[in-house]
Amino acid sequence: MANQGKNQSSARTSAPGKGAAPNSGGARRPGTPTTRRRPSPAVYRRRRQFVFGALLLVIALMVAGVVAISGALAGKSEPQSVSTPEASQLPTQGNAPTAGTASPSAMPTPVCDLSLVTVAAATDKPAYGAEEKPLLTMTITNGGTAPCEVNVGTSQMEYVVMSGSDRIFSSKDCQAGSEDLVKTIQPGKSETANFPWQRNRTLEGCAAINAKPGAGGAYYTFEARLGNKSSTKAVFQLN
Repeated sequence: MANQGKNQSSARTSAPGKGAAPNSGGARRPGTPTTRRRPSPAVYRRRRQFVFGALLLVIALMVAGVVAISGALAGKSEPQSVSTPEASQLPTQGNAPTAGTASPSAMPTPVCDLSLVTVAAATDKPAYGAEEKPLLTMTITNGGTAPCEVNVGTSQMEYVVMSGSDRIFSSKDCQAGSEDLVKTIQPGKSETANFPWQRNRTLEGCAAINAKPGAGGAYYTFEARLGNKSSTKAVFQLN
């Protein structure tokens, strides 16, 4: 009986307590911190590739945005030509001519300036023989920038020959009639009229005179007149 009681006491002593867990070498003790595992190099490499790819994507999107904005601005700055005649004839805002205001590009119409119409006298030769008759030429020139209407009729023309202060001949002295002849002379152009002089003397009113111009190398002058305009004198010689 004593042994049996001793055995039972030993059995109770060695038996584990109720609810106690077996003590194994791999069990974590309460209160002990957990050790974290470091990612492997492959994981780091994948993370770097992901970040680098995302950065490239952001840069590509930024470049595409800048190019799109630049293209839009360039398209707005380029002039747009309008080929339709109706559109090209429309005045732009702020430049439309108002009523009664001349367009800046319109040039004023030139007006004839009769003061720029000149008369010149000339002979066909500087000297004449005893039987030769001088040809007196009157030239009317428009020196202005606009066409001029000029009366070049016999009512305005006069051919005068002088010897010093002696009046030898005038085409008006014995003129049977006179008429008007208006011609348009263009700028820089001329009209000419010739009068063959018979080497005779005349008086106003075509009075009779027997005297004739001298010869033997005497010098004479010819003056052309048109209305109130007179030429410079052309000198010639009669032999």
